[in-house]
Amino acid sequence: MKGFREKAGASKCFSKSTPDTPNRSLASVGSELGSSETVKRLVTAGSMRRIHERVLGPSRTGISSSTSDIWLLGVCHKIAQDEALGDAAGNNGLAEFNQDFSSRILISYRFDPIGDSKITSDVGWGCMLRSSQMLVAQALLFHRLGRPWRKPLQKPFDREYVEILHLFGDSETSPFSIHNLLQAGKAYGLAAGSWVGPYAMCRSWEALARCQRAETGLGCQSLPMAIYVVSGDEDGERGGAPVVCIDDASRHCSVFSKGQADWTPILLLVPLVLGLEKVNPRYIPTLRLTFTFPQSLGIVGGKPGASTYIVGVQEESAIYLDPHDVQPVINIGKDDLEADTSTYHSDVIRHIHLDSIDPSLAIGFYCRDKDDFDDFCARASKLAEESNGAPLFTVTQTHKKPVNHSDVLGETGGVPEDDSLGVMSMNDAVGNAHEDDWQLL
Repeated sequence: MKGFREKAGASKCFSKSTPDTPNRSLASVGSELGSSETVKRLVTAGSMRRIHERVLGPSRTGISSSTSDIWLLGVCHKIAQDEALGDAAGNNGLAEFNQDFSSRILISYRFDPIGDSKITSDVGWGCMLRSSQMLVAQALLFHRLGRPWRKPLQKPFDREYVEILHLFGDSETSPFSIHNLLQAGKAYGLAAGSWVGPYAMCRSWEALARCQRAETGLGCQSLPMAIYVVSGDEDGERGGAPVVCIDDASRHCSVFSKGQADWTPILLLVPLVLGLEKVNPRYIPTLRLTFTFPQSLGIVGGKPGASTYIVGVQEESAIYLDPHDVQPVINIGKDDLEADTSTYHSDVIRHIHLDSIDPSLAIGFYCRDKDDFDDFCARASKLAEESNGAPLFTVTQTHKKPVNHSDVLGETGGVPEDDSLGVMSMNDAVGNAHEDDWQLL
């Protein structure tokens, strides 16, 4: 299965024309946006919202009429009404959910020159990058402010919160800007104006963190955690789920700390392809249960050609933050505690059915320390055991076969040989169409 796990999904998601996502409306929109003024006119006229609706379909907004619990990044919000307490319990649960949801960081299309290119916006091609920025931003929120943190209603804001937003500004001076992501991800096919798959996106974050780690001291890391991209299977055979190797995670922590610590905070990124045209239904129950993990960072995924950041689930619905709204560039100074941060949050709750999401996706988890990682491994192992033979990923202590750890840790600076870049020709995708869903995973 070398090189195929991502190929079929990536080419389908980001290259193939579908009735809902004509190539012209997406592939050419970046080049058609000749200036920031053009983008402004499109935004004002609502044109980009119409493009978004052609991709994702008309938005479903608000909470459904269901009173089932909502799981949002590892936290359960109980919406059901308690007869003994009247409507108060259900209303309180909904209010707590709304506050939690609106505290998640939203990063969406912006318009600004991208490097040396003539492209002035990531509209139409940057949604995967923006979705991944949101996932990493939540990891930083959890690390620096804790999962219970909620956005304050009044200024001045928390310094840690403002510093996190500064990291994702739209200029090369911001460590995690789209500009720096594109630069770090060149080896994986990232380029202004081009789409990329979840696997390549995960590897690009790994490369960006590695570059910045080399340039700064251990105490000055913009991303104060190791990154472990979970891919491949334990025996290196065709088929099989990706394997979280505890020894590999430990080595990532050791490399991140330059040998000064046995364990560090760690960000786990698990790129998956769960089918060809759609997610195989047998994976949906386990996919939904990942949101119950306290370590959950959600899913980078969406519909073909339109990535979103999925942050929660309620029954069969996936709740997401939408990167497709176009907004002006705003670069927040790390000391500006009075900054206007309204465009980095949304109280518009959008949702799609879980069986409608694209099978090419990436799941994220943040583990604060070794105990947290051990808890994650226990939950993941139990989930795999109860998956009826179709686990999303499994856990092992060590690899059964010898592994080149410089490749595992990304120290060579090259592209791993056993995985796809997330970009490929249509002929390759068609040629592999006979692979079944399990082999894809």
